[in-house]
Amino acid sequence: MTRPDPTLAEQNERLRAQLGAITDIGLALSAERDLTSLLRTLLTKARWLAHADAGSLYLTEGPNREKLRFVLAQNDSLEVPFVEMLLDVTHKTIVGHAVLSRETLNLPDVYHLDPKEPYSFSTRFDESVGYRCKSVLVIPMIDHRERVIGCLQLINRKPERETLLEGPTHAESIVEPFPEETVRLMESLASQSAVAIDKARLIDDLENTFEGLVMASVIAIEARDPTTSGHSERVATFSLELAKAVSDVGQGKFKEIEFNETQLKELRYASLLHDFGKVGVRERVLIKAKKLYPWELENVKLRFACAIRERESRSLRELIAMIAKAGKGFDPRPFVEATEQSIAAETRRLLDMLEMILRDNEPRLLPDGHAEQLHHVCAESYTDLDGTQQPLLLGGEVSNLAIPRGSLNRDERLEIESHVSHTCSFLSRIPWTEELRDLPRIAGGHHEKLDGSGYPHGLTDAEIPVQSKIMSVADIFDALTAWDRPYKKAVPLEKALAILDAEAKANHLEVQLVEIFKERKLYECVRRERGSSGTFRALRS
Repeated sequence: MTRPDPTLAEQNERLRAQLGAITDIGLALSAERDLTSLLRTLLTKARWLAHADAGSLYLTEGPNREKLRFVLAQNDSLEVPFVEMLLDVTHKTIVGHAVLSRETLNLPDVYHLDPKEPYSFSTRFDESVGYRCKSVLVIPMIDHRERVIGCLQLINRKPERETLLEGPTHAESIVEPFPEETVRLMESLASQSAVAIDKARLIDDLENTFEGLVMASVIAIEARDPTTSGHSERVATFSLELAKAVSDVGQGKFKEIEFNETQLKELRYASLLHDFGKVGVRERVLIKAKKLYPWELENVKLRFACAIRERESRSLRELIAMIAKAGKGFDPRPFVEATEQSIAAETRRLLDMLEMILRDNEPRLLPDGHAEQLHHVCAESYTDLDGTQQPLLLGGEVSNLAIPRGSLNRDERLEIESHVSHTCSFLSRIPWTEELRDLPRIAGGHHEKLDGSGYPHGLTDAEIPVQSKIMSVADIFDALTAWDRPYKKAVPLEKALAILDAEAKANHLEVQLVEIFKERKLYECVRRERGSSGTFRALRS
């Protein structure tokens, strides 16, 4: 049945509606940054303008754009499961021919194609789902650099947008060819969309590049200190889960805080990069596992070995001299036995001292009186090969062995703490986007404490970003419970949570954050993979 020609007023009204729709689409395409949402908006709006019952979108891929990825499909009349697939760009298919020829194809009925054309239409899909593709409009999307970046395909133009096709027979009777004015409109939309898609892809590429740089930076950090492998990623996982929980709380100190996706992304990057400043810390300090460096301990052992041999040699020389002076009939056996006992006793005494040093070299709490015993060892000496008296322990070694807790002396501790300043300095040099501009400040605040006793700036409660407070809880918890540190055992969960409570009571950590972390059992979002060392798996997305 032929519809009557529209009046001039109806034509004007239709053109005004189309112009308004094109304007709305242009605004939507320029504002949308997410590629998936952009494609969905494009196809939906194009179908609305063209009265198309169905449609699909393809994007080119590959170094020479030799592939087409089927990325989106829509259908008003039929609910069809969408399966993304990758196709070869070839003249044998309608969309492939449109891409290669860079020409629009307006086909009134794809079941009756000109046999001279290189492309064909397969009816298998229609037969499998009970549909009837008839009129098809295929437009290559060409960007401002004259590259075909994709293809827009519209199917079955309907007299009215709201009409649903009730089956193949119904489609046969009412589906129309796409008019020339619609073709020109869709070509304009396709060209505009190509630029928007190119921009969205460029943003995706930049974000992927930045993500790669961030992860490469994390690898660089952990390459300098393999014992903390996985720490940055675990801290990021804990921090994000705690931030999401804070957004859900709606009460207490953080009732007005709700982190959006951009802020969560900022927190994730800050968490991943929070220890990047460790690249500015000397490696030997960074990986120092015991109070003495390995070469220092070897020197100590060598001195004790020299002292043992020196005392043994002295006793034997004295024995030989005494035997040489003795006359005939002298029985040396009692003196030999006494010398052997003396050598054994002195060797045992020195080995006991060395054993004490080995125990004190561990990064543990020193028992009472051990510092004084170390100074007694320092008073011991041996005679070097050139006859010079040498101490068994040097002053610096005694000071390090007397460290009451951990493995670092004051200077080394300050050097380790300087990594936060290095992190701030490094991150501040990056030209962050406006939405990520606070990232250096967040990353640089993870060792600050509410009472102002933290570092590097001694910030107090009101001066510390909430994200930094969140990261502090995550950082401390992971440092306590990390299973991959060869120089210390992981602290049991109950004890780790008790330490977090103690830090909160001491006004170092935010009390409510610690409570949320425990109540929501956020510590369960990361766990060790069975059979692996130093790896982890996030249990919550």
